[in-house]
Amino acid sequence: MKEKLHPFHTAILIFMIQSGVVIMSLPQLLAENFGYNGWIGLFIISLLVNVNIYLISLVYRMGKGKSIFQILESVLPRFILVPLYLFLIGIWMLTGCMVVKNYVFIFQIVSYNTTHPMLLKFLIDILCFLLVIKGIYNMSKAATSFFWITIWMVLLQFFFVKDFDWARLTPFIFKGDTHFIEGGLMVFTAFLGYELSMLLFPYAEPDKKFIKAVVAGNVLVTLVYVVFCFICFGFYSLGQLKNMMYPLLDLLSYIQLPFIERIENLLYSFFLFTTVITVALYTWSAQLTVSRMLPKMNIKLITFLIIAIGFIIAWIPDSLTEVGQWLQFLGMVELVVAFGLPILLIFILLAFKGARSS
Repeated sequence: MKEKLHPFHTAILIFMIQSGVVIMSLPQLLAENFGYNGWIGLFIISLLVNVNIYLISLVYRMGKGKSIFQILESVLPRFILVPLYLFLIGIWMLTGCMVVKNYVFIFQIVSYNTTHPMLLKFLIDILCFLLVIKGIYNMSKAATSFFWITIWMVLLQFFFVKDFDWARLTPFIFKGDTHFIEGGLMVFTAFLGYELSMLLFPYAEPDKKFIKAVVAGNVLVTLVYVVFCFICFGFYSLGQLKNMMYPLLDLLSYIQLPFIERIENLLYSFFLFTTVITVALYTWSAQLTVSRMLPKMNIKLITFLIIAIGFIIAWIPDSLTEVGQWLQFLGMVELVVAFGLPILLIFILLAFKGARSS
C-alpha cells in the first residue's frame, strides 16, 4: 500500500511553498500600492486565493482524486498536450531557479559580499536535487522539519512592541498614491505556490481533509504575513516603507543581543529552509511533467537536467533588479496558470461527463 500525504504535512507543505524571502519586501509592496494600512489588503488577496483553491477543490472532487495529467490526457490530443506540458515545465523550472537566484543576491547584501552568487546557487541546487530525488513523501516530512526550525521567528515581533506606534497606522485605509489592480497582482504573487497542490491529488488521502489542509496552509501563511507587515506599518511611517527595499530585513537589524552582532545576517539564513522547499516543489512539479512525456526516462536524470538547465539560464540576469523583473513576469504567468489550469480541467471534466451521459 502506497504511503499517502497526511493533511497536517500537506498544510505545512503548502505553507512552506508559499512563504519565502518575498516577505522581506512585502511591506514595501503593500505601502507603495495600497497606501495607508496596506497590510489589510493581505486579507483581500488571501480571500481571492481561497477562491482559486475552491476551483482546485472542484477539480479534485469531480475528478475523484485523479491526477491532472490523467484528466488532460483522457481528452486532449498529443499535439496539444506536448506544448502545454513544455509550457508548464518551462514556467516551473524558471520559477524555481529564479527564486534561488533572488535569495542568493539578497544573501550577498547581508553576507558573503565577495562570493560569486552562482557558487551559492550551485550549493543550494545540490540540496534541492538531493531532496527532490527522495520523492514527495520525504519532501513533505522535510518541509515539516524545516517549518519547526523557522516558525519561531514570528515571536521575534515581540522585540518591537515597545517601539510600535499606533499613530503610524492612522485612521486612513487604502489612502494615498495607490495602484490597486497592478499592485494587487504583484502582492498576489507572494501567495503563489498553493497551485502546485493540483499535482498532489494522487498522493493525498482521498477525502475532504486534503482541500481543508490546502486552505489551512494558506490561512497560516496569511497570518504570518499579516503579523510581520502589521508590525512594519506600526514601526515605520508610510514614507519610510515606500523608500525601503527590504523593510523586514531592516526591522530585524534593530534586534540586539549581547552575544551576536548583526543578528539579521543569521536570521536571514533561516529563510534558506523555505527557499529550498519552494524550489524543490517547483522542480518536482517540472520533473513530474517531464515524466509524463518521457515515462521511461530515469527520474534522477530528469531532475538533474531540469536543475542544470535552470542553472545555465540563471546566469542571464546579473543583478537583483533583473531577477526581480524575471520573477514579476513569471509570477504573472504562474497566476494565469493558477486560475486557468483548474478552469480548463473543470471544463474537460464537465464536457467528458456530458459526452458519457449522452
